[in-house]
Amino acid sequence: MSTTTTKDVARPAAPGASPVRPRRGPRALLGSRTFNFWLFTGPFLIGLLVFVYIPIGWSVWLSFFEARFTVTPEKFTGFDNYRQILRNGNFTGALVTFTVFAAFIVPTTWAVSLGLALLVNRLRFLRAFFRSVFFLPTACSYVAASLIWKMSLFNGVRFGLANTVLGWFGVENIAWLADPDPPWYWLVIVTARLWLQSGFYMILFLAALQNIPQELYEAAAIDGAKRGWQTFRYITLPQLRATSTAVILLLLVAAYQAFDEFFNLLSRTTWGRPPLVELYYTALGQNQDYGAGSAGAVLLTLLICVVTLFQGKILGFGRGEESK
Repeated sequence: MSTTTTKDVARPAAPGASPVRPRRGPRALLGSRTFNFWLFTGPFLIGLLVFVYIPIGWSVWLSFFEARFTVTPEKFTGFDNYRQILRNGNFTGALVTFTVFAAFIVPTTWAVSLGLALLVNRLRFLRAFFRSVFFLPTACSYVAASLIWKMSLFNGVRFGLANTVLGWFGVENIAWLADPDPPWYWLVIVTARLWLQSGFYMILFLAALQNIPQELYEAAAIDGAKRGWQTFRYITLPQLRATSTAVILLLLVAAYQAFDEFFNLLSRTTWGRPPLVELYYTALGQNQDYGAGSAGAVLLTLLICVVTLFQGKILGFGRGEESK
């Protein structure tokens, strides 16, 4: 005989009443997209907030105060720190010098990276080997590379590799890093920077080259286009427009942020200092003027933003295909 009562029978929900949702257990919570999103992105967002946005805000705040030997100042000075840093001939000279440096190193690195990518992309054998060989320098520390360039390759004495090779042709030893006239130190810095950066941007160009449809080259061959300069100018280069724009913008920002190789190659010389090295000595020198150093950092950031936006406007960064 059945003992089921009316309480045991599930009653249908009343019309208009919201259905009762079952409670989500721990397994359902772990499987939710929202939880997984914050689980993976939360640590990076916290690190971005702590190590990027808060220091930027703190630097802007310090730039309006007299902050000598302290990062918790109380005396508000307005724009005095900005006037002081703009009157500093070393800082303004560094900005002008590195604008010229960026105008040279950016197209040079772009051309070298694109050339390496074109060469590796045409290889039929050992493509992965040469791709790894050219990319390996990017894993090297800027400090280690600077010391190798300074102590071994461009040593000012006759035991340096560059002076040894020049000695075979009867050329006297050159003080590569000890004399600003002539400025041979630029050759040392530029070659080190090319060696360190070209492999990374080569990989970007190589990925873009492999995404170009082969049908375009086949159609061009049918139309009578010659392989080489014509296909490169009218097919390859236009297809690399987006990648080239991104590479140029990254190189431009990196040029103004140069620090490690200059600091280690030129040591404490007063010539050839980049803006960041000049700000380093301003904020951490004898006076430890954090206010002026922060003002210079804000000005440098604004300059990078303006130059980057201007460059992006010229190259059409972010412009839709229909508006090109």
